[in-house]
Amino acid sequence: MCTGCGLIHAMLHFSGFLPLLLADAEKIAPEKLGPFFRVLHDIPGCKPVVDFFNVTLGFGLDVPGLPEIFFAGLLSLALTSLIAALYKATFRGPKLSQDYVHTLMILGIVVSVIVMVIRSGEGSKAMATGFGMFAAFSMIRFRTSLSEVRDIAFIFFAMTAGLAVGARQYGLATASTVFICAMIWWFSRGDWFAPARASHYLRIRVTNDINYDTAFEEAFAKFLERHDLISVESIQAGMMTELRYNICLRAARHPGELVSAIQQINGNNRVLLTSTAPNRTLGTD
Repeated sequence: MCTGCGLIHAMLHFSGFLPLLLADAEKIAPEKLGPFFRVLHDIPGCKPVVDFFNVTLGFGLDVPGLPEIFFAGLLSLALTSLIAALYKATFRGPKLSQDYVHTLMILGIVVSVIVMVIRSGEGSKAMATGFGMFAAFSMIRFRTSLSEVRDIAFIFFAMTAGLAVGARQYGLATASTVFICAMIWWFSRGDWFAPARASHYLRIRVTNDINYDTAFEEAFAKFLERHDLISVESIQAGMMTELRYNICLRAARHPGELVSAIQQINGNNRVLLTSTAPNRTLGTD
C-alpha cells in the first residue's frame, strides 16, 4: 500500500467515512470511472480513496455536484497557473503583459464551467446549450493585436486544459498539461530552430542628389551577407528619400560599424537599424 493512500485510508476509518464508502462502493461500476480513478482503483489500498471521490463527493454521478464543481475549478486554476508560469518563464518578447497572463488563467476556469454546464443537460437541452455557447464564442474578437504568434498557441493550450477538466477527465487534463508544459520548456530552453544570424531592418534617409542605387554597394558588400530593398518613400515634401532594407550582418561585423559607414555616405542623415526578432540583442547571433 502506498504511503499516501494508507494515510487517507486511516483518516477515513478514524472519521467514520470508511463504513459508508464500503457500503456504497458497489454503486459505482469500475468501467464508469475515469482513466485516473481506474488506475487507482486497481492499486491495493487505494480503493477507499476512489470511493471517497466517486461516492461521498459525488464524482461518479451523472450530473456534477457542488463538491466536484469546486474541485474542477481549483484544478483548472492549478493547471492554468502552471501554463501561465511557463509562458512567463519562456517569454522572449519586448514586454510581458500581466493582463494576458491573467487572461490565460481566467479562460481555462471559465471554459471548465461552460463545458460542465453543457454536459449537465440532457438531450435537446444539452444540444441547445452547446449551440448557444458556440454562438457566444463566435462573437468574441481580439480587441488588441497579439505581439507574438505563440500567444495564440497558449490561448488554445489554456482552453484545452479547461475543456479536459470540464469533461471530467481530471487525470487526462493533469497528465497532458504537465507533459505539454515539459515539452514546451524543453524546446524553448534549447532554443530549437533558431536562425544562425538575426535579421535586421535598416532605414536610411538620403538627399535627392545621392544615387542610392549604387551609393551603398561598397558598404553593403563589406558589412552585409545579404540585403533586400523593401520600399522607397519620398519624405519632407520631396526633398529627401527614405530607403528601407531587410539585411543580415556578416558574422565578424557590428551594427555600429555599419551605421558609421552609411552616415559617411548619406551626409550624417538619419540611419535606423532595428532587429526583426525582439528576443535577440541587436547584431548578435
